[in-house]
Amino acid sequence: MNSFQQLNLNSSLLKALDDMGFKTPTTIQEKVFSVVMSGTDVCGIAQTGTGKTFAYLLPCLRQWKFSKDPYPQILILVPTRELVAQVVSEVQKLTAYMNVVTLGVYGGVNTRPQMAAAEKGCDVIVATPGRLMDLALSGSLKLKAIKKLVIDEMDEMLNLGFRTQIKNVLELLPERRQNLLFSATITYDVELLMQDYFKDPVRIEAAPTGTPLEGIEQTAYEVPNFYTKIYLLELLLMQRPEMNKVLVFVATKKLADEVYEEMIKGFPDVVGVIHSNKEQNHRFNTVNQFQNGTYRFIIATDIVARGIDISEVSHVINFDLPDEPENYIHRIGRTGRADKKGIAISFITEREKPLQDNIEALMKQKIKILPLPDDLEISEVLTEDEQPKKFVPNIVIKQPKRENVGAAFHEKSEKNKKRNVKVSYKDKMKAKYGKPIKRAPKK
Repeated sequence: MNSFQQLNLNSSLLKALDDMGFKTPTTIQEKVFSVVMSGTDVCGIAQTGTGKTFAYLLPCLRQWKFSKDPYPQILILVPTRELVAQVVSEVQKLTAYMNVVTLGVYGGVNTRPQMAAAEKGCDVIVATPGRLMDLALSGSLKLKAIKKLVIDEMDEMLNLGFRTQIKNVLELLPERRQNLLFSATITYDVELLMQDYFKDPVRIEAAPTGTPLEGIEQTAYEVPNFYTKIYLLELLLMQRPEMNKVLVFVATKKLADEVYEEMIKGFPDVVGVIHSNKEQNHRFNTVNQFQNGTYRFIIATDIVARGIDISEVSHVINFDLPDEPENYIHRIGRTGRADKKGIAISFITEREKPLQDNIEALMKQKIKILPLPDDLEISEVLTEDEQPKKFVPNIVIKQPKRENVGAAFHEKSEKNKKRNVKVSYKDKMKAKYGKPIKRAPKK
């Protein structure tokens, strides 16, 4: 593999990479660099953990040129606020020896500070689509100088419902620009968007869709129910000290809270929980405490599976299998990053077997099933969702036919037998005054 020294990078970028300890580019970084440098549009297909953030940042920053204008030249669209923070951090590290101003904007917070920052100017802007439109329409952010557009995690953005906002952003940008799109999967909707807005994009694939990263050991346990999963998770954490930085993925926000409430009993102060219902500060703090080692493990929904760069995750545990098999790839991609070994463990109930089949079909490989530990307590308690559903038949009793009944109507009462009778003006006056009243003759 080539070293970064062999790419056409300037000394500022090479020095920054050296400070970060990066010596050799990953497959996607090596493949993408020269194509982006040529100026053509690019569609990069890469899984989480393959280094695709640097794959687009390095050539974009290599071609960046200083300008006196305060308008951004590089726009990077991402799906979540966490990914905004991550990409901004990566840009700032890479530009440590360059005079590049980077701004990150996202929804869910007060717009005014971001408007003020946008008005001051920047060179690189990283944004979620909705907040970018807010700033552009307010006039505080000018997009007329954008030379490079990067859309990261495109399939996830479409899943989150950003289709309209992305199209609106594309309509605001200058026609003469380079488009770079990175996605783990190329869906039909992604294809349509590229057809409308890209110019003959070059496809670069680091690994076929559904290919798990090499170096990740995948195993699974077949368990009967929720509480046995809880006991198994507790047992593994108690018996394996090497599980020092563990991501535990669950299916729903409700389940995340339930697992957290169970786990905090035995592991106080070292467990966190994160999902989309948590406030932004809580989410950032949880990730930071996990990153710095305060939390040994965190329970999370798929919001963390993509877009958050958490280094040196020792284990990924799929407490529940995801409904979409691609999300399994994204989840386990949080471990085994940067050519390091990783371990992924799944807990599989009978109900989840079809999901397992779909995952194995996508990966074209089987997940190794391990025997349950001898000292594992098997729970017989079922949650409400696990209890068998009682079927209560809706029995309709046929009413007996009535006999000797009359018609379905009755005679009107006397007061309802009245008829509307038109009374003339002459008769009204006679009834009122006792004699006929004549109208005055017309003059």
